[in-house]
Amino acid sequence: MTETHRQRGDADEAQALDPDDVSNIATEVIDLSEAPPIVPAPPLSKSEVRTILLSLMLTMFLTALDQTIVATALPTIGRQFQDVSNLSWVITAYLLSATAVAPVYGTLSDIYGRRAMIIVSMSLFLIGSVLCAIAPNILTLILARALQGIGGGGILPLVQIVISDVVSPRERGQYQAYFSSVWVAAGIGGPVLGGLFAEHLHWSVIFWINLPLGALSLGLLLPRMKKIPVFHRRRKVDWLGGVLLMASAVIVMLVLTWGGNRFAWASPAILAMIGSALFLGVAFVWHVRRAQEPFLPIPLLSGTVVPYAMAAGGCAIGTMIGLTVHMPLYYEVVYGLTASEAGLALIPLVAVSVLGAWAAGRAMMYTKHYKRAAIGGVSLATCAAFALALATPLPLWQLLAGLSLMAVGLGTVFPVSVVSIQNAVPRAQVGTATGAMNFFRSLLASFTVAVFTAILLMVLGGNLTIGAEHQIGSAHAIAASDMIAAFRYVFGAAAALLATAATLVMLMEERPLAGPPQAAAAEMAE
Repeated sequence: MTETHRQRGDADEAQALDPDDVSNIATEVIDLSEAPPIVPAPPLSKSEVRTILLSLMLTMFLTALDQTIVATALPTIGRQFQDVSNLSWVITAYLLSATAVAPVYGTLSDIYGRRAMIIVSMSLFLIGSVLCAIAPNILTLILARALQGIGGGGILPLVQIVISDVVSPRERGQYQAYFSSVWVAAGIGGPVLGGLFAEHLHWSVIFWINLPLGALSLGLLLPRMKKIPVFHRRRKVDWLGGVLLMASAVIVMLVLTWGGNRFAWASPAILAMIGSALFLGVAFVWHVRRAQEPFLPIPLLSGTVVPYAMAAGGCAIGTMIGLTVHMPLYYEVVYGLTASEAGLALIPLVAVSVLGAWAAGRAMMYTKHYKRAAIGGVSLATCAAFALALATPLPLWQLLAGLSLMAVGLGTVFPVSVVSIQNAVPRAQVGTATGAMNFFRSLLASFTVAVFTAILLMVLGGNLTIGAEHQIGSAHAIAASDMIAAFRYVFGAAAALLATAATLVMLMEERPLAGPPQAAAAEMAE
């Protein structure tokens, strides 16, 4: 009997169990690190798989574009509503709600299915887009952005989960580069479109454009999702655990956003928020250990694969986002670039990472020791960051070359970490694990941004303010020599994070990837 047939037989046997027996089994402590890899066997043709992946890319483009297109329209929005002081909440409200709900969608997709949760996620995102477009004041716009984030926060994990349902782990890595390119396209095109819409049309167009794109995405995806294999299992939803986790996450995000900026780190407000987050986190762990069907099973985050892959991916993406947020200030102060030129100078850091993701994805498809691509890549990124810390200042072209090397290296971590996590957990918990991965990645990215900001504040003596576009202002008041000295420490911190990612990938167990053997994969690619 083949492994696939044996697994299907086990699945059929599990479905025949009494629900109470299944509940009792679920309460036992299971070593998820020993879970065998699952080979998806979707009854889909190659053309159907391509159509599904294309619609998933369009779906992901919606949420990626929405995080970049809004920033350049904020000044226009502030002038219309005559409120500039609260503009940052238009960005922050989306980020807070999107981060908090990522694990919720992952878990619910394991209970109610992928199709149902995609409909819910996209519906909330589109409803929020309409409310944003017709908002009569800044408060309504902020609340609508929070609703939009509740929907948009589920898109990325659900897309990754659906990919895991239709593509085997061995083949899955190569598709990560395609989806990484979606973020690059949104990162480059979003600010340009936002500026054009706000200047020549109306700022509300940045939200209206989501409706036809969302309808097209759902029209392509939903009919074909009926053929996707069903791996979810109906069970009781642990709403209390979900609320505790989301509440603690929102408070942590607020601390990382406000700490050292709106409030001093030692202020009563920040200390009270830290205490509240710790209390809610402890309450969540206490509840999960006693719940029959926990929202996020603690054993799921243990083992020799999942925690290492999550932390490594978080360090890599946190480094990229942290530098993306802060590098425009460095470009403007040290090299005298304009805001638009500084934005273009970010392309090597953001876009070139796709090449690393593509290379690692191909390695996962054709080689047995797929970890080597990520270890070599992130080691290269570490050396590039360390060299920038030592050699800064550099001519602009040399700086961009160093950032490109760093981007190629850290890009290799993304497909390896995602696929390793999905390959290591039971099929019925892929959604929960994927949602948790995106949740912790977002927290680590926010933490990295806060650390880089704290470094700049310490070196520059507090002569910084975080602008509404999540970029640092007061560029003209800072001396170039001071900025150079500050960014040496920033590049050093980036090197430390990337070295941590490399170490974590080395320590992660390299489990065989389920899927066609290398020879069959090569024939399929042809």
